[in-house]
Amino acid sequence: MKNSKVLIVLSFIAIYVIWGSTYVFNKVAVTELPAFFLASIRFFTAGCIMICIAYLTKAKLKISKKEFKNICITSFFFLVYGNSVFVWALQFVDSGFGSLIASTNPLYVLIMMRIIDRKPMQKKSILGVILGISGMILLVSQQELTASKNSIIGILVMLTCVLSWSYGSIFVSKATLPKNFLVSTGYQMIIGGVFLAFLSGTFQEPWSSPISWTTNVQISMFLLVVFGGIIAFTSFNYLLKVVSPEKVSTSAYVNPVIALFMGWYFLDEIFTLQSIIASIILLTGVYFITSRKKIINNK
Repeated sequence: MKNSKVLIVLSFIAIYVIWGSTYVFNKVAVTELPAFFLASIRFFTAGCIMICIAYLTKAKLKISKKEFKNICITSFFFLVYGNSVFVWALQFVDSGFGSLIASTNPLYVLIMMRIIDRKPMQKKSILGVILGISGMILLVSQQELTASKNSIIGILVMLTCVLSWSYGSIFVSKATLPKNFLVSTGYQMIIGGVFLAFLSGTFQEPWSSPISWTTNVQISMFLLVVFGGIIAFTSFNYLLKVVSPEKVSTSAYVNPVIALFMGWYFLDEIFTLQSIIASIILLTGVYFITSRKKIINNK
């Protein structure tokens, strides 16, 4: 029980800190590499490494047809659409701003659980939804952002990606998947990587060798594969099975703080006063949404 609590804490640290930094690494990489090619390399490499680790630790690699089907569905909602299309949109939006868009995840999760499971909303949750929506409207209504057509497209696409990720979170919490999280996550990434390679070829994205990449992109890709992929995504899948989806989505109000600071420090991204006010309102709403239950899920 004690080891389980330690693992849960470490997993939360992984999705809080590591995922907060991936916005900047993705922004660096996507400025040089095509989005779907970037994502396919990242996920396929991470997935193969994870399956190799699972094999060496003598984990059961064989899965049932039902588990395979659920892995494919999960891979699409999380990796193919939720993550990779989001990275594509980062071409038009700053990494810090993108992280704030992603912070609406708990809002989506709460509303969808209300629709799917017919779970009633508490007063604190309703207040959180109102604050969250208000903060988002204030955030995306800035003239600096809406002046560019590509920025508007990027914002709209990101919102649909968050919707995809949120539904995936609810799906995983109920779906039958391999018990070993290395196996489950590894297969998700391999399948996602293959599908993304197909998409990349379909859109005729130019492929290139890692040797030809700049040093910054090489370092970013390494960090995305090892930390953002293997460590953080495995932690995420583990948490979805042992705690409630709402609590897992609390990473949404920690990630932006890290992403905003790193974007400002490393990429010289500008953060306006309106963005600061909007982010405070938005993240306060997220706090109200996610502070209403115990961390451990008793199901």
